Amino acid sequence: MASQNETWSSRMGVILAVAGSAVGLGNFLRFPGQVAQYGGGSFMIAYFIAFLLIGLPVCWIEWTMGRAGGRYGFNSAPGIFGAICNSMGARFVGVIAFVVPVCIYMYYVVIEAWCLAYAVNYLRGVMGFEKSSEATAFFGSLVGISENGSAVHFDVQHVGIYFVAVFALNFFLIYRGISKGIEFFCKFAMPTLVLIALVILVRVLTLGTPDPSMPDRNVDTGLGFMWNPTKNYLVERAVGPDGKPLQGQEDDYSWNHGTHQEVVEAKNIEAAKAKAAANPEKYRFEEKGILAQLGDFDLWLAAAGQIFFSLSVGFGVIITYSSYLGRRDDVVLSSLAASSANEFCEVGIGGLISIPAGVAFFGVAGLASMGLSTFGVGFTVLPMVFAEMPLGQFFGFAFFFLLFLAAVTSSLSMLQPGIAYLEDAFLINRRRSVLILGVVTGIGGFLVIYYSANLKLLDTLDFWVTNLLMVLLALAQVILFGWVIGGKKGLKEAQLGSAIRIPPVYGFIIKYITPAFLLLTLLGWFYKSVLGQAFGDDQPKVSDKIKDLFIDPNPIAWTGVGMILILLIAAILMVPSKRKIQANINQTKKMGDSL
Repeated sequence: MASQNETWSSRMGVILAVAGSAVGLGNFLRFPGQVAQYGGGSFMIAYFIAFLLIGLPVCWIEWTMGRAGGRYGFNSAPGIFGAICNSMGARFVGVIAFVVPVCIYMYYVVIEAWCLAYAVNYLRGVMGFEKSSEATAFFGSLVGISENGSAVHFDVQHVGIYFVAVFALNFFLIYRGISKGIEFFCKFAMPTLVLIALVILVRVLTLGTPDPSMPDRNVDTGLGFMWNPTKNYLVERAVGPDGKPLQGQEDDYSWNHGTHQEVVEAKNIEAAKAKAAANPEKYRFEEKGILAQLGDFDLWLAAAGQIFFSLSVGFGVIITYSSYLGRRDDVVLSSLAASSANEFCEVGIGGLISIPAGVAFFGVAGLASMGLSTFGVGFTVLPMVFAEMPLGQFFGFAFFFLLFLAAVTSSLSMLQPGIAYLEDAFLINRRRSVLILGVVTGIGGFLVIYYSANLKLLDTLDFWVTNLLMVLLALAQVILFGWVIGGKKGLKEAQLGSAIRIPPVYGFIIKYITPAFLLLTLLGWFYKSVLGQAFGDDQPKVSDKIKDLFIDPNPIAWTGVGMILILLIAAILMVPSKRKIQANINQTKKMGDSL
């Protein structure tokens, strides 16, 4: 069994560490783009519903199961699941909690290196881009997006040297242990991160209208673009080869299957209305309110996906972190506090920086043309914003250093489940487990850097791990907690030593609502992203992921899938034996400390 000498030194330390695992690139880059794409009002309704029905219940489950598993002498999910469920089959489900964080770390540490590279180059004063094409070219050169192997150079404008630096930093801190490494760093990094973010936020919100000749380009317009509950579209009717409207089974078939172009800014909306009025047979202007947007299943998939990214649920991180708690250490309020800290960083800070700043300088149309994806916002739009902003080099450095700190707190959390599993499986000390994991993740990280063309390997790992394995792990945890352990018994365990009580309605939610929500999310993702279908579209399609694996096999895509499968097989072979788990169960029962 793993050493039980390691514990958190303070309650605040574990809260900051768990919050640090959640606060990352998704808060400051991915979340703003999601809000802008799906409409602020409707997305936030779906987002908070997903938080209440998925995020918070799974957080409570992971904190509770981890703390209980720690009493049986296990700090990794396979042993924890096997012991607290008294089920040998459950331990095999737990191997997903090893594969997910280790796989994510292999490419996340590379993105972490990008952030450090941008911060350093801002300090060098070489980031004064005048065109978006220049910002895109710098990013492409840094990460080697044009050719495999082109990023493996050890100079300040390529990612190689930064990868070595951040990889070494992560393993130095993880080697120091729970309290002296992870907790120590998070106690420094999290307050620093929030302070830097608040300084940047104040600067963004006081930008006003940078160019008086373009009054529509201001911070208020940016906030409106993100949070406006109504979406406006100019629809061009779909026609066949004969020029006549397409016919289908449902009413308005030709309109529903026409081209929907989102229209933003007052002058563009008025122009779209005039165009539709002048040619009503070809164009139609549509307003889509909150209720209509909430009927879009894609929006719910995006909101649920953001919750997974945001709270680090389904990562296997929280269950390991909480295994180092004492039997009566609070998990209910601590979980709520860590989740709230993450939501503050995401909604209260991240949601008010990137998009409003971009709109203030480039307008909504200009921002949309640059892209609202995570990488588009972070590594193309924001460098252009800082180039236009007074003291832009300083604020650019501050922002990317902020991202770097957030990334380190997250990547540290991804390593600890792997360390704990190696200790549980082989009964080895931390030094040896750190060495083994360092070799494994070092090889994986190098492959991600080397096979950098179009970021194919990174994208493949991210697609299958974060969309499939994370949701499967969360679903398995909910079923084990609500049905195998039993909801009442599980909630009773959660409330041992708790500062607040979990509302009784969550017993019903955890048993029925959360697993149903997760299952629908998984099925919806499979239908849309794997099969390549679109909701409301009856045209057969095949997704790029299926093409890369089976129709037009891509060796890099298969390399990514192979890396996942190798880790999965290795984790299964390392799973704690039935004898070991039963011995720990018996020992804990003798001490009167079993679940």
